[in-house]
Amino acid sequence: MSTPYILALDEGTTNAKALAVARDGTVLAAGSAPVPVAYPRPGWVEQDADAVWKAQVEAIRACLGVLDAVPEGVAISNQRESVVAWDARTGAALGPVIGWQDSRTAEFCDWLRSPEREFAVSVATGLSLDPMFSAPKMRYLLDRLGASAGVVDGQVRVGTIDSWLVSRLTGQDSYVIEAGNASRTLLLDLSTLEWSQPMCDLFGVAREILPQVVASNADFGSTRGLDVLPDGVPVVGVLGDSHAALFGHGCRTPAEGKATYGTGSSVMVPAGAQPSVRRGVSTTLAWLTEEPVYGHEGNVVASGTAMDWAARLLGVEAGKGLDALAATVEDAAGVSLVPAFTGLGAPWWDRQAVGVITGVTAGSSRGHLARAALESVAHQVADVVDALGAQDLTVLHADGGATASCLLMQTQADLLGRDVMVSADAEISALGAALMGFTRLGWEVPTPLPGQQEQGGRRYHPVLDEHQRSCARTRWSHALARSRLAPGA
Repeated sequence: MSTPYILALDEGTTNAKALAVARDGTVLAAGSAPVPVAYPRPGWVEQDADAVWKAQVEAIRACLGVLDAVPEGVAISNQRESVVAWDARTGAALGPVIGWQDSRTAEFCDWLRSPEREFAVSVATGLSLDPMFSAPKMRYLLDRLGASAGVVDGQVRVGTIDSWLVSRLTGQDSYVIEAGNASRTLLLDLSTLEWSQPMCDLFGVAREILPQVVASNADFGSTRGLDVLPDGVPVVGVLGDSHAALFGHGCRTPAEGKATYGTGSSVMVPAGAQPSVRRGVSTTLAWLTEEPVYGHEGNVVASGTAMDWAARLLGVEAGKGLDALAATVEDAAGVSLVPAFTGLGAPWWDRQAVGVITGVTAGSSRGHLARAALESVAHQVADVVDALGAQDLTVLHADGGATASCLLMQTQADLLGRDVMVSADAEISALGAALMGFTRLGWEVPTPLPGQQEQGGRRYHPVLDEHQRSCARTRWSHALARSRLAPGA
């Protein structure tokens, strides 16, 4: 008898993945395909929407090619805040995906900005008025299509990546957005979990053009018209990638948070069943089932991006090569890298910040810069944890590709002064989405959850004393201050 499973899709910034997850949480098969990213102008980050879809289909095909059974359902974990517009009739993309890292709408956000508006945005949505979030990107795409004033004969759809994938999977039958993804748009009222008319008016995005907001384990429709899957497979769960990781790690109280180390980094801790605003970080809807679960989150714009950039600059292989070079020195010898390539995210929200390297001397080496690149990631995550006011946080669960670096994870524990627990499973976002799908199908969620399994995972304890930690953090603060000087100051 074939083992029942859910097909979990994980559409990230640089890779599309597919996992077949059995009822006991076992991964039966997996597939992946790269997704190209383009940087057509400084601060612009784009992807080809059709290439995103094709990569996801390729990953599905690779995963299902070794199985002889049809999945019981499909679940989705997706990159958040990125926006795509498409034709409601054909499903054809009407422009590029404007990536979550993209800062082309910074001037528009600054034009909107006032103390009163920033307060209103924060209270309604839990977010900062920043180009990372979806609404300014939606306005940009709709302006480009001449459709910002409203629906153009019902032909234009605009949404986040989950909306795009669900629409493609269901043959355009479903035009919905999962509530947690909707909470990252600057358009969702966190209290009512409905589109906010004042926010739609502020950003110039007609409420009528937006997809329907649904729960994380809602009826998203069923597959139709696909070569890679038969008709009638239900889409049973959707979560933004960071939310899926939080769910998969089993973080349900403020004592346990998670950091995802990808192209950027997301640090999130649960915040209960009622929204509450915290300065410098976002309040977001983690997921919505029978009742909402909120979270506090800070987003680092450049983490994996920073390490990849340093690897290219230093002429070494990204990942292992950079790690090995960084390990040739005991520390960064006072060198600091602030990778503000498109400005800074949480907790600074400063899109005018610029990338800087400080503390360089005649004795600085390639190894010191490599070490500074790794430390820049750990410092940025530590900044977010500080802003979260996470005094109750006892352990930070870690996932994502960069967690393969033992040096980075030890540095993270040292700068936090807290244990860091690296997940035993690298695909925790896809697994978290699958587990959300379990709740829809009535399957028992396995215990312990994948992200809670100590076996195969790695735990790092801080070894720096408080004085060393304080000195390192002060050096970083000085480098940040230089990064945040206005250009030409």
